[in-house]
Amino acid sequence: MTAPEQVLVVGASAAGLSTVEALRRKDFQGTITVLGDEPHAPYDRPPLSKQVLSGAWEPDRAALRKQEMLAALDVEFVLGAAATALDPATRTVRTAAGHELRADAVVLATGVRARTLPGQDDLTGVHVLRTLDDALALRADLLIGSRLVVVGEGVLGAEIAATARTLGLDVTMTGPQPAPMALQVGAMVSKLLADLHTERGVRLRLGTGVVGLDSVDGRVTGVRLGSGEVLPADVVVVAIGAAPATGWLKDSGLQLDNGVVCDSRCRAAEGIYAVGDLARWHHEHFGGLIRLENRTNATEQAAAVAGVIMGQDQPYVPVPYFWTDQFDVKIQVHGRLSAGADVDIVDGDPATGRFVARYRDADVVTGVLGWNMPKQTRQRRQEIVDTLPSPATPRP
Repeated sequence: MTAPEQVLVVGASAAGLSTVEALRRKDFQGTITVLGDEPHAPYDRPPLSKQVLSGAWEPDRAALRKQEMLAALDVEFVLGAAATALDPATRTVRTAAGHELRADAVVLATGVRARTLPGQDDLTGVHVLRTLDDALALRADLLIGSRLVVVGEGVLGAEIAATARTLGLDVTMTGPQPAPMALQVGAMVSKLLADLHTERGVRLRLGTGVVGLDSVDGRVTGVRLGSGEVLPADVVVVAIGAAPATGWLKDSGLQLDNGVVCDSRCRAAEGIYAVGDLARWHHEHFGGLIRLENRTNATEQAAAVAGVIMGQDQPYVPVPYFWTDQFDVKIQVHGRLSAGADVDIVDGDPATGRFVARYRDADVVTGVLGWNMPKQTRQRRQEIVDTLPSPATPRP
């Protein structure tokens, strides 16, 4: 396979930049263009809900690379220009301004868009947190507000609640699950997270859905729950998940189903690839389609796609990994934690605030979770690798 002469990366994201850097490391000598809808150079998203939101970091510290490092990549960045259409046959991307960009290979890295509640866009004081500008707008409101309601008990919602509480706000978290991150980590660890947040002063109103937002003169004043309770609020953050940003691809002919559907090489069509949160690809070890929304995957998948572009015919078969920091607790997760998994403590003790939990499904180790034990958790990751089936063999 001959390497292309021109590569177009759509999305100035962590996944997009990682693709560029991986191509250059693999000695790609052709031209690279990066198209991004935001005006900012590529930045890191995990700090937005923590260091940037708290004010511990200035916004520019979230930048993934200094300007001189970006310049050394010899890449053309076209920023503040949203992609609106793709023609896979000619590998041509159209922008909102009507410009057309063509390349021999196109890498799709437009990520996800935050889900919203009906009517929230018409109200002041209601936020999502996906972009750098989102984080700065939310921080400005937190500095003048006193009562925050976080709608959503997942990873992002829990991180925002923890950060806002450390800023001194009165914080309430609500959502349909019984405890923070219940869907991501299971009953045992989510109960510990509930205890952590409660001990630090976060009020939990969980196990019920949100039915609407109250307001006065266009400013949010409260969150209405399905139980009939109204949670008063000066500021509301809606953290109810995100949807792959595939709207601009609706007429492309690509298969779109909870992301851009790809083969095991992350290839959506000839010369068209997807990386990061946008990509839903065939994982040969797990025997099915998978999509991951985490920072580690953005980097690892980008490197895999760069390899395929350069002629390395290898499937992308990662062990999923994510982490979250809440208050003084660092949680790290390797593998997949299914809701029905058997969980046992293999290192440490929850009573001491440091432990590693192992998740097993039908006696197969599917995941490990560490609570303030990063080294031991990494070591336990090998147990997952050792039990992975051969490529293309479905898990029993």
